Amino acid sequence: MKKAIEIAPDRMIPGGTPDPAIEKHGHVGKPVSRIDGPLKVQGKARFAAEFAAENLSYAALLFSTIAKGRIADLDIAAATAAPGVILVMTYKNAPRMKPMPLFMTDAKAAGGDNLPIMQDDRIHWNGQPIALVLAETQEQADHAKSLISVTYDAEPAITSFESAKAAGTDLAEFQGEPLKLEIGDASKALAEAPFSTDQIYRTPRHAHNAIEPHAATVSWSGDDLIVHDATQAVVHTAWSLAQVFDVDEKQVHVTSPYVGGGFGSKTLWQHQVLGAAAAKLAGRPVRIALSREGVYRTVGGRSQTEQRVAIGAKDNGHFTAILHTGTTVMTRNNAMPEPFIVATRSGYAADTFKLQVEVAYMDMLANTFMRAPGEAVGTFGLECAIDELADRLGIDPIELRLRNEPEKDPTGGAPFSARHIVEAYKSGAARCGWDQRGQPGARRDGEWLVGLGCATATYPYYRMPGGAARITLKRDGHATVAVAAHEMGMGTATTQTIVLAERLGLPLDYVSVEYGDSVLPGLVLAGGSQQTASIGAAVMAAQAKLNTELLKLAGNDSPLAGLRADDVEGADGGLRKRGEPELHESYESILARAQRDEVTVEAEGPTPLELVHWSMHSYGAMFCEVRVNAVTGEIRVSRFLGSFDCGRILNPKTAASQFRGGIIMGLGLALMEETQFDERNGRIMNPSLADYHVPVHMDVPEIDVMWTDIPDPHTPLGARGIGEIGITGVGAAVANAVFNATGKRIRDLPITLDRVMSRLA
Repeated sequence: MKKAIEIAPDRMIPGGTPDPAIEKHGHVGKPVSRIDGPLKVQGKARFAAEFAAENLSYAALLFSTIAKGRIADLDIAAATAAPGVILVMTYKNAPRMKPMPLFMTDAKAAGGDNLPIMQDDRIHWNGQPIALVLAETQEQADHAKSLISVTYDAEPAITSFESAKAAGTDLAEFQGEPLKLEIGDASKALAEAPFSTDQIYRTPRHAHNAIEPHAATVSWSGDDLIVHDATQAVVHTAWSLAQVFDVDEKQVHVTSPYVGGGFGSKTLWQHQVLGAAAAKLAGRPVRIALSREGVYRTVGGRSQTEQRVAIGAKDNGHFTAILHTGTTVMTRNNAMPEPFIVATRSGYAADTFKLQVEVAYMDMLANTFMRAPGEAVGTFGLECAIDELADRLGIDPIELRLRNEPEKDPTGGAPFSARHIVEAYKSGAARCGWDQRGQPGARRDGEWLVGLGCATATYPYYRMPGGAARITLKRDGHATVAVAAHEMGMGTATTQTIVLAERLGLPLDYVSVEYGDSVLPGLVLAGGSQQTASIGAAVMAAQAKLNTELLKLAGNDSPLAGLRADDVEGADGGLRKRGEPELHESYESILARAQRDEVTVEAEGPTPLELVHWSMHSYGAMFCEVRVNAVTGEIRVSRFLGSFDCGRILNPKTAASQFRGGIIMGLGLALMEETQFDERNGRIMNPSLADYHVPVHMDVPEIDVMWTDIPDPHTPLGARGIGEIGITGVGAAVANAVFNATGKRIRDLPITLDRVMSRLA
């Protein structure tokens, strides 16, 4: 089937005929402020922990302090007797529940792990919830939790990376495929190459730190479960909770109108299940809001990696071999190895490849997706290695990349749907003053060493199956699109307002968007930078269906009589014939003649076969200037430029925000973020923003962003994903700038002061 899709004529593939709306230039491409902005700044946007409920109770979780073993004794007497306590739930009295369906094991599965949740006395990681206190106030619940006394029978646990590797590794799998690819004999080609680099790059664990900690307000109405959640997967969460509590999917209603950031973490974790179990046990609504420590203890993050990157080249810079191999860690109860080779598969042309990820297993909190899983850390190794090779060859780092620019996907062979990274590099280099870069260690401003580095950013274009949309058009020309999508801060409602207004030819204030509710159409995940594409394909299908219905209603007395849906487009508050704008009739006229107040259609997007037919990616050229203090080792990022090639930009205002946000997150990855994991006992030791450092205003320079704005002819409206591309390549750009400033390589993240000083000494 895959081969048949690859060789099929373009016209048989979704996107094979370019979206006609690509040529429209009404609302798309103009800066529009977020329509939810006023609600948020006025405090009128209700988040998960702000939903009111009669007789609401509050939950607090107690976490284990060993990595593996069993609970020997759990004394809850003092907690039960504490003021305001409604109940204390443990494995002894929790309702019987099934494990969560593990994410990626079913189309609708959302679970972060598939462990029993408070069903027995077993401990699987240091931080596992072992008791839930329910009280009349949050303060009473938190206090009572501190009164619980626990003793354990600890068992030997694997809590260090080295011991995990020593216990044996498996070939990692991601999205159902092994993370292994070999083309030719890369090891032989590397050994024979006149120029080469061969180094180990390491990246640490990272914790999720969305500005809104995870929370849910949960209640039961008979056998029906209502969850107001902070989730980026409303339909997935509803289905998965139905499996846990053994009820029909239609009996679970999940809403999530506003989410304060997700980045891959806001799917289904144990706290929602425990909140629902406590609500069932108490017969009262429950609010369960994780503290920041609670997020670190129970919500997974990015796993550490150890990557070998080796590249062989001829004296002209032509790559003869690319080897990108190494190890990451996960648990045996989740399905997310950090796939750090994915960017390498399509980044550069080479004669031979050897790519492979091995996974070792630890007794720890299940890791999960985190913004650009794989690419964020994989580009660090790959792009640093290219910079090292450029230095050995005496070739400019940008020039070396351009000399190895592939004409087609270098490992899969598919043609690129669109690839304009060369234009992004050239325009970015001119804007940032790349020609003033100089040799390593050559630029100095007093005691500050100044350096400039670059790296390629890349992230795949995804469009997951299941996207659906419902369009309702009223006689007065107002339209609503309803889809089970999510608003996590990226401007979903604003973008979809722009898209529907563009397609229907309506003013922006005539369009509204319904989203964030599991009862709405579609199986849409806000992940993989694919939500806009998923909705876009569904809206295209729904508009075609709407046009067909409107033409039927128009009848023979309309100037549009005899036309098909493909012949018309939305414009000026109605339909008109493509290429003959004088053949036009307003929506109001069509519906009035048909004596209809409104028309509603619903449609699904086509199966995303285009992902197999073409190699589809967003790209970026990242430029970073750093200043390194020669006395103290302090690093300051003084300038950053991202030059992006992501197809057509639908809303420049929110797109620039997405790009900058990704870059800032990348600066954290490069310079400070690291989950401190005690390898003696598996405990996270910095579970707060006081100890886990993220970039603040003083760490972030003015960030310049630009883009090619060249439409991809095979995507809805010519756009590709922008949510994750911004973080990729940043770590390498910073590291390469540090090398240019100091002449010293740092191959382990984060690039902290002590690592700089040890290299400068």
